[in-house]
Amino acid sequence: MMLEYNVDTNGIATLSWNMTDRAVNVMSPDARIALISRIDEVIADEDVRGVIITSVRNEFIAGADLTFLTSMRGGDPAEVMKTMSPMRDALRRLEKSGKPSVAAINGTALGAGLEICLACTHRIAADRPEAQLGLPEATLGLLPGAGGTQRLSRLIGVEKALDLILSGKRVSPAEAHKLGFVNDLVERDELLTAARTWILAQDGPCLQPWDQRGFVLPGHAADSMALHRYFVAKGAEVEKATKNLSPAPQAILSSVFEGVRVPFDAGLAIEFTRFIGLLIGEVAQNTIRTMFFGVNEVRKLSTRPDGFDRFKPAKIGVLGAGLMGSGIAEIASLAGIEVVLLDRDEASSTAGRNRVKATFDKQVARGWMSEKVAVDALSMITATPDFAKLAGAEAVIEAVFEDKAVKADITRKTLEVTGADILFASNTSKILISSLAESSPRPDRFIGMHFFSPVGRMPLLELIRGKETSEETLAQAMDIGKLFKKMPIVVNDGPGFFTSRCVSSYMNEGLIMLSTGVPAALIENCGRLSGMPVGPLTLADEIGMDLMLQVRRQEQQDYGKAPGGEFETLKEMAEGKKRTGRKGGGGFYDYPTGDAKTLWAGVAEAFGGATKADPEDITKRLLHVQALEAARCFDEGIIDSPRDADVGSVFGWSFAKHTGGVISYIDSYGLEAFVADCDRWKQEHGERFAVPILLREMAETNKSFHA
Repeated sequence: MMLEYNVDTNGIATLSWNMTDRAVNVMSPDARIALISRIDEVIADEDVRGVIITSVRNEFIAGADLTFLTSMRGGDPAEVMKTMSPMRDALRRLEKSGKPSVAAINGTALGAGLEICLACTHRIAADRPEAQLGLPEATLGLLPGAGGTQRLSRLIGVEKALDLILSGKRVSPAEAHKLGFVNDLVERDELLTAARTWILAQDGPCLQPWDQRGFVLPGHAADSMALHRYFVAKGAEVEKATKNLSPAPQAILSSVFEGVRVPFDAGLAIEFTRFIGLLIGEVAQNTIRTMFFGVNEVRKLSTRPDGFDRFKPAKIGVLGAGLMGSGIAEIASLAGIEVVLLDRDEASSTAGRNRVKATFDKQVARGWMSEKVAVDALSMITATPDFAKLAGAEAVIEAVFEDKAVKADITRKTLEVTGADILFASNTSKILISSLAESSPRPDRFIGMHFFSPVGRMPLLELIRGKETSEETLAQAMDIGKLFKKMPIVVNDGPGFFTSRCVSSYMNEGLIMLSTGVPAALIENCGRLSGMPVGPLTLADEIGMDLMLQVRRQEQQDYGKAPGGEFETLKEMAEGKKRTGRKGGGGFYDYPTGDAKTLWAGVAEAFGGATKADPEDITKRLLHVQALEAARCFDEGIIDSPRDADVGSVFGWSFAKHTGGVISYIDSYGLEAFVADCDRWKQEHGERFAVPILLREMAETNKSFHA
């Protein structure tokens, strides 16, 4: 049963959501049909004087059935409108019927769930701080399509409404009441009584404010200069933030700007047209696939090997108390795990623990963490240079300097204390896991756990299977990732693994462009315009040219890899110009104290900068080169999951979010067109654009990664 329905002796109908076949109440196709039918029944039944819409479950309605929405990809707009419009129209019939309707919001109401509430003439919410109310569609590349932009703007004013809709922000019932789109707050067990009391108190037709004569938009009037200035400023803000790559924010602004200036039904039509355009488009569809389905599947550990008990170590060791090691200790302590944070001496290990304390102190000061949580978590961390204190650890994560000999030595010393049967993980981002595992008598218990900096904020965890890593070890590493509140993707061993290898291609391409005379400002601007958070030269400055040069020399030594076109640029910057990047005081940028960074004035003299280049071509190359490297990883068996590749690219190195990730980017661009571009660039720029066999075969057979 999806909707329980009954009418009491006072003629009050109660429509209660109860989707027993789902984990939570969602607006599925069947639920839509049932809701529309019940709404029409309420309107037609003369004995029904009012209706309460509520839920018998813990939540009200958690949102739309996104599986249903993904079936609309690339659909005919007219046909999609026919499919999607009946619920919008039914809600409008309900509020125009004159019968009082109350949303008795017992818990979380998101997206379509909140839109149902907004269409009711009164909203009463249970005062539950953990419940969330919001319209999060923008985070999935959509906008509310059943009247959300129009009703919320008319209820609380344009500025407040857009603050919620553009951000997808979720608020508690108390906050919603303060904002004005929840009328009353009551205790949970008083919810239905309060709803019935309100309906019984109504005398005569009950209409929404916008359907009453003399309605005035809250806040600034629709045609006021103040609101006009607001939209101009907000439009510029959105354009700067999105670079016009994500159409949803501008569609939301347009829906509200135009919608509040016309009668309500015309506003609904404007909103709906914008909604359909977004729904059938690639940006929203790719975003839903990656940011909702992909993320949820990764978080649920859907690929965890079967047959192994869940692993929750009571005690772990973290080797190395630097930025990465202290970050790992931080998240482990918050998971309630005892941590031995080990470094070469007392001062170094204590400095790592103090770094964790400083982070906690800052979060407490900002109200993000309670004092008790901070104190309890910090008490779980023991800082020491003494390997003997690792005794009893069930897992150890090594995060020391990227030197194979150093890692081998510390691995042996650790296993002498803990025994070789524990899970041993290395946080290396470059060195082959299989080669590091040679230091252990149990290479099957060895795995790569590549965290991202800053560890406390970055959600991704890249797990790297060595040649002998066992399924049990992988399962346990995934369990640790979940305990740490990370999203673990799984890749196979290989130089650079997946994430480091792909993001390096972005920096390398920028460095090569610079060496061939493409102006630095053009490279950087095209990088940002492609949807990347920073340009490739900025990223090189942040990592450090000296470190990048060292890594490339190590790769030449370890794998016989010939130096790429970026090598000479790095060598010239780090050794010739002595400009290593931000940490060295300057690189491609100068970093004046207390002022914004500026491009180094000497960059044009050092590398030219007069070459004419097509900005569109530059922008495409910067995205293509990353996606091409990802395709090579599939061809070489480094990764085999398009989902993990997309999630890993968006959350690991912030690949252009509007694309849905590197693999969604290739699919949306079209494999045939993608291969043709790479073939052309191979002729113009060299072998780094050579297409792997797998990709060419897929293009020739009209296949895609996401079937």
